[in-house]
Amino acid sequence: MTSGMAPAGWYPDVQIPNTLRWWDGQQWTQHTAPAEAAATPAPAPQMPAKTAPSVPLGPVPASPPPDSRHRGGLFGGKREFEEEVARLHQELEALGVPERNQLRSELIELRSQIPALSHERDELAAVVGPLRIEVADLQTKQQELTALRSEIQSLQQQKSSLDAEFVQLQGLTQQIGAVKAEYEELAQQVVETRETAILQEVGIYQYRHPLDDAPAYKARLTGITAQIKDSARAGTAVQGSTNWTVNGSTRDGARMVKEFSKLMLRAYNNEADNAVRSMKPYTLDSAIARLTKARETIVKLGGTMNIRVTDSYHKLRVEELELTADYLAKMAEQKERDREERARLKEEEIARREFEREQDRLRKEQAHYESTLATMRAQGDEAAAAELESKLNEIGDALDGLNRRSANIRAGHVYVISNVGAFGPDMVKIGMTRRLDPMDRVKELGDASVPFHYDVHALIFSDDAVGLETSLHHAMADSRVNFVNMRREFFRVHPRTVKEMLDGFGATVVEYVEQPEALEWNQSENHRRELLASHQSSPTT
Repeated sequence: MTSGMAPAGWYPDVQIPNTLRWWDGQQWTQHTAPAEAAATPAPAPQMPAKTAPSVPLGPVPASPPPDSRHRGGLFGGKREFEEEVARLHQELEALGVPERNQLRSELIELRSQIPALSHERDELAAVVGPLRIEVADLQTKQQELTALRSEIQSLQQQKSSLDAEFVQLQGLTQQIGAVKAEYEELAQQVVETRETAILQEVGIYQYRHPLDDAPAYKARLTGITAQIKDSARAGTAVQGSTNWTVNGSTRDGARMVKEFSKLMLRAYNNEADNAVRSMKPYTLDSAIARLTKARETIVKLGGTMNIRVTDSYHKLRVEELELTADYLAKMAEQKERDREERARLKEEEIARREFEREQDRLRKEQAHYESTLATMRAQGDEAAAAELESKLNEIGDALDGLNRRSANIRAGHVYVISNVGAFGPDMVKIGMTRRLDPMDRVKELGDASVPFHYDVHALIFSDDAVGLETSLHHAMADSRVNFVNMRREFFRVHPRTVKEMLDGFGATVVEYVEQPEALEWNQSENHRRELLASHQSSPTT
């Protein structure tokens, strides 16, 4: 390279002082070289106005590429070189090189500010992070506050409504006191006569005057009736004022008191007689209360003359009511006992006839075999005779057993039956029959009085069937359905429980069925479900 001249393609770098940069004819490259040896730089090549050369800042090799061109322009004339320099300066000015230098200076200054700004940014980030968390927390609390405000507003509205209701209730509370006082006053004047409610509360009837039988009550009632009549004739049934005067006349006053006393006694006796006529054992308490109320009313109406029914007479009429109720209860009990006795005698009669028929059948069969046995022996057929004699022995044993059963009134069958369709799955009936075939009795029980036939769980023969039945009834006393009529032999227990009790008593149970078949009930339930399904599936009209 000649001193004072830059090789072709090398031009002064406007960004780096005393440095030349290589122009390859199309763009600025990364090749640079020191500019001390060059007296005058070569003119920069022409470039489009819109394109600014990119000037990299990194170091590049100082030597030009091996395929450098325009080396012949290094020794041109001075004028041409100066014109080239002037032209390059114009192009640089056209390209905004001064502005670029200014921008570069500003860029360098801004880059110098970057560390400080980065540090400040980090400090601000350290402060902003907690602030952001706090802001998010405050926003959440603000949402909760909004919800709380809404809830408070709703509660305030409810409080206002409750306050209004409380004021109304206070007014009603004040009225309740007056209503209670009025109710108590009316309750003293009213006697409970609803027999259905009384029936639910009465439970088992308790006799006020226990006597042996209905005739005893009848005789006692006759005596009470005579005492009532005697008291009325003697004038001790009702009493009145003895110093009452009418127009100054004591005699007229006494006559008026006597007439009013008769009138009051007639009203009292009418109430008592009506109570006796309409008496039911479970209405005794209400009848006594009604009669007592009538007596109190008479006292109020005859207060000016001091007219009242005497305690002794009222006691006689109350005793009459009690004896009447006891008599009716005893009569009902006697009727029930008679009905049960008739049923028992009927059952015994049926069993006796069955025994007689069976005895007659066995005797006829025995006579037939004896006649045949005599014929076989006359013919010398010993084998047939032996067989017939064995059969005769069996018939004799059967007759002996039948006679023993007929003589032993305690022998028979204990039956355990249930009716799921009528009474549910956990109820059994335990009874006893002396029939030769106990199923005849079971079939009678399952007549038209129940919707389905009974299912048999067990039939137990015992020489003391009465004792076995009684033991079972006592063991299941707490499970009895009817505590009033002990002849109703229904118990609310599962059939399995009865089986366990029979095992405990040592009873000989040939077969026990825990799960009832309930054929009719199951078929009816299936049919009912089919009907229900068909109704649900059919379109409504």
